[in-house]
Parts: sequence; structure tokens; C-alpha cells
Amino acid sequence: MTLTNASQNLAALCEPSAQNIAIRIVAETGSTNVDLLADVARLAGPTLLWAELQTAGKGRAGRSWHSTAGSTLTFSLAWKFALPVQALAGLPLAVGVVVAETLTSFGVTAGLKWPNDVLKDGDKLAGILIETAADKTDRSAIWTIIGIGINLAHAQQLSEQLGRAVADAPALVAQRVQLMAALLNRFSVALPEFEQNGFAAFAAAWNALDAYAGCSVNILDQGKILHSGTVAGVDDAGRLLLDTAQGRIVIVAGDVSLRVAE
Repeated sequence: MTLTNASQNLAALCEPSAQNIAIRIVAETGSTNVDLLADVARLAGPTLLWAELQTAGKGRAGRSWHSTAGSTLTFSLAWKFALPVQALAGLPLAVGVVVAETLTSFGVTAGLKWPNDVLKDGDKLAGILIETAADKTDRSAIWTIIGIGINLAHAQQLSEQLGRAVADAPALVAQRVQLMAALLNRFSVALPEFEQNGFAAFAAAWNALDAYAGCSVNILDQGKILHSGTVAGVDDAGRLLLDTAQGRIVIVAGDVSLRVAE
């Protein structure tokens, strides 16, 4: 399938709510997030940039995202919110709900790991990185670049490359256009809902998908254990609730990692 055909097929599968999303599909780029961030001043509205191959994809906390043509679904969605930047704190979790629920609708049993990983059988299937840019023409608005990478195939090869186990969903390789359309359709409804009601509208769904609910975990920062306790879900702001020996505490999303306690 040519890129032009893929774009046309994708547009045809989009529901009315997603028809205002501009679609760009490229064979290769460094990073779709970087490209859209550079284009923010020229964007007329919501924009999808889907790359068959990313050579410099980014993950959370500056980590690299490894992409292989045909075996990953890597894309970024530019979306403008009429919100202050602090109101976007729960957005990565809301995006995780959309991705997990969409994958589940395709027969992939997906769970969530706080703050922004999508899991399958306990291993990472998808990652989310959200970056922001000011709208220079509207000080009350802010652009978000929602970067998502989903492993579709070759999990064993990628696991060996990374030195840790990752998951894949090979049945979806032949359904990439349909999967992308389903994601855009869900985002076109979920993102306005987030703008209106914040993460509180997604908290129950996130907790229902929490792969670590009731697990004993350590919260790490640069390898150092900051807190230990039992996961009790997230609150309406997207903060992790942890029941510790000293009582319940809340963990704010940042460069901290959640690991199952040994």
C-alpha cells in the first residue's frame, strides 16, 4: 500500500468527529514529536503525523524509543487545548486509557502501568510521551504533541536489543490502518472530554485497567527507593495512591519508576 493510499484509507475510516484531523503519513523521520513541535506555528488544527520508521524516537525522561518499519506503530497527534499547562497533568494517563481500550477492542488484552505505559502480559506494549508548546496567537491555549509508540511485532528481537522484556501484538500488523483509525476516532471524543472535565472523567477507567492494583511496589528515582507500599489506584488528578506503613500517600508523576517489590 502506498502512503497516499494509506492516507486515503485512513481518512475514509475516520468518523465525523475525527474528520477535522489533518493526516500526514511519511516513510521515515527522526521523531514525529520533534517534527510537529517544529510545525506548531503553522498548524491549522489537530494534526496526525504517522511515520513508518522513526530513527530518533523519544520516550519519557529522554529515553530512546526503538522503531522498526512495519513492526511498530509510531505517531504523534498535535492537539490544542484551551487550558493552562498545569491542567494537563493527567493527560498522559487519559491517553493511556484511550490506547488500552482501543487495543482491547482489537482483541489485545492491555493493562496500564502508572504513569504512562501500556502493558500486555506484564510487559511493555506501548509508550506515551506528551510535550507542549505555546500557541503564540492565543495565550489562553496550549498545543500538546501526543507521541505514541506501539510494538506490533518482533518483541524477542527488541527485548534482546533493550535488555528487558517487551510485548507485541503481531495480529495487528495487517490492521495498522484500522487500528490508527480507531485511535483517532477515540481521541476525537476523549480529548474534548478531557478539556471539559479533566482526568476525573477517566479515573475510573484507568483504575479498572491498572495492572498493578493491589501489588506491593517500590517507587524509584534514579535507582533509589523513595517509597514502598501497595498500589491503591490513582486519584482524580492522576496521582498514584500508595498505601505505606505510615499511611496512604500520593505520588506525583515525574521521573520516577514503579517496580514490583522483591
